[in-house]
Amino acid sequence: MFPVASLLTTVVLALFIVAGAVEVRSPSITLPFARSLNTRGGTLNLLEHDQARATALRGRGNASTAGKLDRRQDSIPATNEVTSYIAAVGVENLIVDTGSSNTWVGAGTSYVVTSTSVNTGEPVSVHHGSSSFSGTEYTDTVTLGSLTISQQSIGVASTSTGYSGVDGVLGIGPEDLTLGTLTNQPSTQIPTVTQNLFAQGTIPEEVVGISFEPTTTSSSVNGELTFGGTDSSKYTGTLNYTPLTTTSPASNYWGIDESIAYGSTTILSMTAGIVDTGTTLILIASDAFNQYQSLTGAVLDSATGMLQITTSQYEALQDLDFYINGVTYTLTPNGQIWPRSLNTAIGGSASNIYLIVNDIGTNSGSGLDFINGQTFLERFYSVFDTASNRVGFATTPYTDATSN
Repeated sequence: MFPVASLLTTVVLALFIVAGAVEVRSPSITLPFARSLNTRGGTLNLLEHDQARATALRGRGNASTAGKLDRRQDSIPATNEVTSYIAAVGVENLIVDTGSSNTWVGAGTSYVVTSTSVNTGEPVSVHHGSSSFSGTEYTDTVTLGSLTISQQSIGVASTSTGYSGVDGVLGIGPEDLTLGTLTNQPSTQIPTVTQNLFAQGTIPEEVVGISFEPTTTSSSVNGELTFGGTDSSKYTGTLNYTPLTTTSPASNYWGIDESIAYGSTTILSMTAGIVDTGTTLILIASDAFNQYQSLTGAVLDSATGMLQITTSQYEALQDLDFYINGVTYTLTPNGQIWPRSLNTAIGGSASNIYLIVNDIGTNSGSGLDFINGQTFLERFYSVFDTASNRVGFATTPYTDATSN
């Protein structure tokens, strides 16, 4: 189960570590995802988790910039879990995290040494605010669905915190994030899973496409991760790309530049932030958040930390527009609220209406002024293109859904 104080609201993917040869595949591999609600440890403090993660990402990104960081296409189906996306691929359930680049196991299910396991003897560790792991680096043959990766670096945890209910992380962030994570080789970069899939000829491009869909139930298969390209059946219209930002610390992640307007009012001028599967909510700079709260008339709910609005305020809610590289991505009023059928899962009242926009914790100008988390990505298809240094978005059949 996820502890309340260290809830991981990220994508989860099962990883299978086996002996075997590299398998060259046709252009497309899709892994399905399930988003499933886990409240066995109590109600879910989404805001507490997300803000702690934002603080850690900002700090780690700043350390990286300062040079001090201790830090053929295939698709896989997945299940929708409110706080995590889970794909059953093998024996290990791993969080797929665009805000981290190390792959590691052993938080839950113990790592089993195989004939392809090589213990490098290197201590390795990663810290993300309320969650962390430390252990030893191995290389091993890894499979994701029908994809096989040989000599993939993986961390094997001896200790971990904040990862109850999952076995570790599959990192699909930029390779630079692995700098400093090997204790004795802090200047060494570790090739990510996506990079090795490409280098070994298994996929034709260093591209990952991600499809999430809104859900109002505690468990439903409604997501997809595609290695090596995109799945056009999951989006509508045209994929539009934006270059990665050059503004630090967002530039150390899948960082982009965008501005945000509520109705006709710009609440966040063009600035840098990140796209992050590991964050549930949409977090924006404190000054933008205060303006959004004022314009919507929302009040802070003490039980959840979320903004709460009345029925009449919901009926008057205006669009929230994200301007990214000349293209507008609109969250309709329904897209700005937490699924009402899941209110009690986050400690709220079943009859309340909660907004999924919240405070990142610092004013604009910090270099990481927003995080477009899962609640944004559930309305837009996203593409993470390593070779071209860009992120893409497209509308989906669920962009204007009224399911919440």
